[in-house]
Amino acid sequence: MPDTVLEGGRHGRYTLRAASVRGDSARYRGEVRRDFLLTARFGGGDDGLVLVALAGGGRAAPGAAEAAAELCRTVAAAVGRSQARLAEDIRAGRRDALRSGLQRLTDRGYGRLRARAAELGLAEAEYTAGLRGLLLPVDPECPTRVCFGAGAGGLFRLRAGQWQDLEDGTPPPRDTPDPAFRFRASVARTGDTLLLCSGGLAVPMREEPALPAELAARWAEAEPPGLPAFLADTQLRLKGYADDRTAAAVWEA
Repeated sequence: MPDTVLEGGRHGRYTLRAASVRGDSARYRGEVRRDFLLTARFGGGDDGLVLVALAGGGRAAPGAAEAAAELCRTVAAAVGRSQARLAEDIRAGRRDALRSGLQRLTDRGYGRLRARAAELGLAEAEYTAGLRGLLLPVDPECPTRVCFGAGAGGLFRLRAGQWQDLEDGTPPPRDTPDPAFRFRASVARTGDTLLLCSGGLAVPMREEPALPAELAARWAEAEPPGLPAFLADTQLRLKGYADDRTAAAVWEA
């Protein structure tokens, strides 16, 4: 497991930056990064679909790193198999179909984690992770951005210099063994920046006003930051917050 991974690219009308960084506490203890980041493009031409999947495991859970990786790969495989239908539903604005389909594949991902935990003789809480996925159509004429997931993490939008917490920070109750499912389909505007992140970054984004204020200032330029600058942005230090951080940001041209 590498200490840091970094990705970026331009697709259609947007620029993507993504990074996953081992936290200071794990680095100090010589432990591996428990967060996992996966990006993939399915399909060709304007029918293509870009997926960003990230997952964060708990600091004290012995199987967290493996669970985060397995969850992202399971979800990515399911999205790849359903790419044509998902792309069509996004273009047609079928939000109910998207919500139900993405919830099913998310639930199946957590079901696999529960089965694997039983095989390993671990409690379910020791082999799980918070998940966030982002679906981005390549088609420049389709401005819909779809986010889904469960457990710890966050989705924020920077619009006209102001941050909006698109999840409000409070998970809704749900009477199932899996974490509460989250879904958000929104229409991007020129100049928007969408930030998807694991719990290690979502928590300080909600609790420490200095962090979103600093990111807003750094991202005020018309052009997105380069890869080294984005990596530095994800590592802004705050006392008391030393967990792994994984983030994906989308700049709308």
